[in-house]
This record gives sequence, structure tokens and C-alpha cells, in this order.
Amino acid sequence: MDFPAKERSTREKVHVIACGAIAREILAVSRQQGLGHIDLNCLPAIWHAYPQKIVPGLEKAVAEARQAGFEKIFFAYADCGTGGDIDRLCEREGIARIEGPHCYSFFAGNDAFAAKADDDLFSFFLTDFLARQFEAFVIEPLGLDRHPQLKDMYFGNYRKLVYLSQEEDEVLQEKARGAAEYLSLEYEYRFTGYGDLTQALRSV
Repeated sequence: MDFPAKERSTREKVHVIACGAIAREILAVSRQQGLGHIDLNCLPAIWHAYPQKIVPGLEKAVAEARQAGFEKIFFAYADCGTGGDIDRLCEREGIARIEGPHCYSFFAGNDAFAAKADDDLFSFFLTDFLARQFEAFVIEPLGLDRHPQLKDMYFGNYRKLVYLSQEEDEVLQEKARGAAEYLSLEYEYRFTGYGDLTQALRSV
């Protein structure tokens, strides 16, 4: 069967539905690896703070993608605090996702992250995105700008802030150090690169 050019190109592409918090990294990996077949659709990054919104958003995005003619769909999400709901959606829809419990894990490498689980039990993590958007995605959603006394309630059990860096950027490192100081936590820097994200995207 012959398909019109637009429909044919849509059928050949992989529609990646992603958390907006990792959009920059997906585009970087796609450029580095020559993944021109990826069609990227990002959902709001702020859902990072409201995981109950993720699965309904994914369901809507899947329906729209299929209506647009995409046959191959991939979720650039880990479990992301949904308690297995993304996996149940994957099973219902026949869609794969990035392995891992959250982006901190797959950026670090899921095996490496798990191996350090005991050492990191009292660690608060930042990625490049969260270092860049610390105020908008941590301080404001938790109300710390209005009620700074809540810092102890939210972060009193943490001992250190671990910055998992995707790109070596001195400006972001300074922002992350500032975040650690703001939260009264020790600071640790780990360069991870893109971790398991690269292989996940190469495999679709």
C-alpha cells in the first residue's frame, strides 16, 4: 500500500512523549546520536511536582498521537512518583518507557544509582534542569518563598544535596551550590552525562 508522503513520514517516526524537564537532554542526545526519526512532544515539566497529573496527560497525548497517525510511541518518563500507574498505562497501550524509578536514577545510570542507594539515603537530588529552575520547581511549589520556616519540615532529614550534572557548566554548578546553601545541606557534585537516557533513545 502506498501512503501519502506526510503520512508515510509520520508512520516511520517514533513519537516520544516526554517530561519537559528532560527536553533539552533528549534533543542533545538526538543530535549526538543522529536520531532524526524521533518526533518529540513534551508535557509540562511542572508535573514533576504533581505526579497525579502525569498519567492523564500521557493518555491524552497518546490519543492525539495516534489520531495524527503515529504508530510508534515511546514514553520518556521513568515511574516519576506515579506508583506504577505509568507501567499500567504502558501495558494497556503497548508502549515502552525509560527504565528506572525517576530521572535521577536513569541519568546516573540505574545500576550505579541503585548501588549508591544506602549512601544516598538522606540526599536531595538536582539535575541540570532543577539547578536551572530551582526557584520555580522547588522553592515556589513548596511555598518556601512565602513560609521559609517550612524548610526544616521538608528538608530537615536530608544531609546533602547531590547535583547530578548532565553537562559540565560552571554557572549551573554555582546555582546548585547556592541551592545547597539555601537548604543548609552539604554539597556534592557528580557528573553523569546523559546516563541510560542515551541507550533508551537509541533503542526506539
